[in-house]
Amino acid sequence: MLYVWAALVIALDQLSKYLIKTQMEIGQSIPVFGELLRITSHRNPGAAWGLLAGQRWLFVVIALAVVIGVIYYARRVQSGFVRAALPLLMGGAIGNLIDRIAYGEVVDFLDVRVINYPIFNVADSAIVIAVGLILLDTWLEFRREQVSKG
Repeated sequence: MLYVWAALVIALDQLSKYLIKTQMEIGQSIPVFGELLRITSHRNPGAAWGLLAGQRWLFVVIALAVVIGVIYYARRVQSGFVRAALPLLMGGAIGNLIDRIAYGEVVDFLDVRVINYPIFNVADSAIVIAVGLILLDTWLEFRREQVSKG
């Protein structure tokens, strides 16, 4: 199931990016929920907020390491939260990896204006949700250990 869910994340990510690239000009912005949420066509050669811009191959190596780590770790994990997180993490890493290899930058378009948050995409969302699930699992495991110690 790891690969099926990861493939779904990749497909959703790449389809949404394709639509943005073919239907919008860079910088064009469309309100979805007033000024709180907009679809804004953006390209990012770095990480969040453009950090490490131009470090394409560094991000390629990191993404490949994440994918290899997920494949390795998936065989050993028992936790439901982590098992749910791994395909999201893998799909998100591969989704952005495709952009970096093909274009040298990532297509971003989800523009939340409630907070000073960088414009992001489906792959980024999957990665953030995966990290949240892993942190939740870690916290729950810590709590279980504390309760068992009395």
